[in-house]
Amino acid sequence: MRRRFVNFLGLYFILNLYIGWHGYVLLSHIVPPQYETAPAYWPIFAIVAFAYLLGRVRFLSRSVRLCLTWLGAYYIAVFEWSLVLLLVADVAACLLYLAGVETTASVPALGLAVCALLLALLLRGSWNAWTPVVRTYRIAVDKPAGGLQQLRLAVASDLHLGHIVGNSHLRRLVREMNRLEPDLILLPGDVLDHDIEPFVRKRMTDELRRLRATHGTFAALGNHEYYGGHIEQYVGLMKEIGIRVLRDEAADAADGAVTVVGRKDKAAESMDPASRRPIAELLADVDRSRPVIVMDHQPHQLDKAEAAGADVLLSGHTHRGQFAPNHWITRRMFELDWGYLRKGRMHAIVSSGFGTWGPPVRIASRSELLHIIITFRSNEAGVK
Repeated sequence: MRRRFVNFLGLYFILNLYIGWHGYVLLSHIVPPQYETAPAYWPIFAIVAFAYLLGRVRFLSRSVRLCLTWLGAYYIAVFEWSLVLLLVADVAACLLYLAGVETTASVPALGLAVCALLLALLLRGSWNAWTPVVRTYRIAVDKPAGGLQQLRLAVASDLHLGHIVGNSHLRRLVREMNRLEPDLILLPGDVLDHDIEPFVRKRMTDELRRLRATHGTFAALGNHEYYGGHIEQYVGLMKEIGIRVLRDEAADAADGAVTVVGRKDKAAESMDPASRRPIAELLADVDRSRPVIVMDHQPHQLDKAEAAGADVLLSGHTHRGQFAPNHWITRRMFELDWGYLRKGRMHAIVSSGFGTWGPPVRIASRSELLHIIITFRSNEAGVK
């Protein structure tokens, strides 16, 4: 693990030299020659490039770490888009040079065009991240659910509550979910960004406490809860406000009409001494004559969930790549990286998430919560 991290830092350093050099060349073309920019430019660029890591240095004050975290988060998006845009700009610069255009004219024009595109992407991406949408799915489960004809779910994965996604965005979630007047609220993992400290300090449970659903709220664990390492504290805080975190557990919901199952995240396989139970084992003791709704944060092995008897599988984790072109990668990593898929008798739905990891930026994805309306088969009593 340490060797991988060192290799990652080495590659990251080299790629940042590529980006930083382009920035320095642009400055050398637009700043008068009597001003030497290198002594100030390179230290500032290094701080920006490694700000997200520096924001985790504990001996720095909280305000400094917070500023570095925000700066570094946005730079993650700038870093990725810069690699793509600068490659295109380099090709264009070569073509212009071969066409006889002086670099004194082409370099500033191309450099400023790249900067303008980066700014436009950041502005649009920020709007997508902070302006959530409600996506509605209507599905039918061919099982009776007691006397229920229908169950309305409000679902939000990947809140990533922490230093960046705070109470203001959380209030949007509470307002939108309560507006739907759901029967059941489900949170399939990554409620925390990893660090529980801002979650506690900002009293985010006070906002979560305001969630209202006829039959309550359930949550499952995501990989970021495991990364933070404060699962017991988190589960206890959620319990205090009436939200049950299901850890490889099943619970009766809607007065016993349906069963809600929450799996430990896949990260438990390497980070939890008890690992996590196989889905077939987990559902073996569940009454599968009733509808079974499973929360599994990462959308892996949909076929096994369907074979085990899940009727609805709810996941998140992927963020649909969060910002382009990452969605091309997640599309190839997962059978379903976003949206809806019918897998045999099972309905699989993967959310792009309500919050964000790293930069509060989304391109080719939106901050979303799900409104899922499930219709059940009439029971023997002839419910219509």
